[in-house]
Amino acid sequence: MSHYEERLEQDLDKIREQIAAMAGKVEEGLKSAVRALQTGDRKLASTAILADHQINRSMRDIDRLCHAFIAVHLPSAGHLRLLSSAIRANIEIERIGDYAVTIARVSQQLAAPPEGDMGRELERIANQAQFMLGQAITAFNDLNAEMARATMVLERGMEYDLDSVYAELVANEDHERVKELLAVFAVLTHLKRVADQAKNLCEETVFAATGETKAPKVYNILFVDQDNSCLSKMAEAVARKAFPGSGHYSSAGRQPVAALNVAMVQFMEQHGFDLGEARPAPLNLTHQDLAEKHVIVSLQGPVKDYFEKIPFHTTDLQWEVGSLPDGGDDAQTTQQLETIYREIAMQVRDLMETLRGTDAP
Repeated sequence: MSHYEERLEQDLDKIREQIAAMAGKVEEGLKSAVRALQTGDRKLASTAILADHQINRSMRDIDRLCHAFIAVHLPSAGHLRLLSSAIRANIEIERIGDYAVTIARVSQQLAAPPEGDMGRELERIANQAQFMLGQAITAFNDLNAEMARATMVLERGMEYDLDSVYAELVANEDHERVKELLAVFAVLTHLKRVADQAKNLCEETVFAATGETKAPKVYNILFVDQDNSCLSKMAEAVARKAFPGSGHYSSAGRQPVAALNVAMVQFMEQHGFDLGEARPAPLNLTHQDLAEKHVIVSLQGPVKDYFEKIPFHTTDLQWEVGSLPDGGDDAQTTQQLETIYREIAMQVRDLMETLRGTDAP
């Protein structure tokens, strides 16, 4: 094998390895989303939602590798066919990640996990889908055509199973209402997909005409606690200083007090934060205001305790960062604040690197 052929194979193997790694993340995300739906585990659902940002970055990295491969090697015949399949697989795997996010968001909207016959049907269908996904990923990674053909046959059986589930829904006494809800949901879902694809097309048009690439997303993040005098205000300040280019940060409290915790303000000043003009703010957000928040972080109890309804596309997180200063001596108070500060800084870093990557500004 010539040096050029070795380089070509190495570059192609790198693409396949990255697709396999992304597929593994998607497979794990789907498992987490389904598990969150079955158990009502909101924390697991939030983890699955946030993990999709890493998948999206992987998809873009693979896309760049594929285009670079074409530019460098000008592949033909079998290599071109494999690269074409890799590009399509990259898109399809990323979309499965999006579906996992939708499942996770649905689980956060439900008052309780599905039970009874519907819960059992959900588990059965989910198991079949996850098995098919695992088989499909293995077949692609190994370029195993026979396994791929065998896996495709399973899809037909799942289609029949779903027909039975839908028939059961329609057989409900209030079947007209069920049919109406299913139809509206299907229409809205597809209209949203049309809008998403139209946006993607516009972004590609701008790039083709001007060379401008899509600007990195800036996230709206809200920190909440009981009175917005200490924990949430500290988190807001830390996030704004550490990641100024990655987000718009705010904080609020359920029952805001008149002024910030004096010990916290003094502690933050010693760490280079000026909170002199900051004041506690109330949670007087409209539903539209709330829907514009990408992430809501509670530092005291579950987010759902603060809001009657969390918007579908808003991710809620609960952080355990330590107890509030209990009014002890100055040294003890400082130590408590230091513990809280370090935990908040670590949680903020993990969140923003999940959303924007390790080079988040």
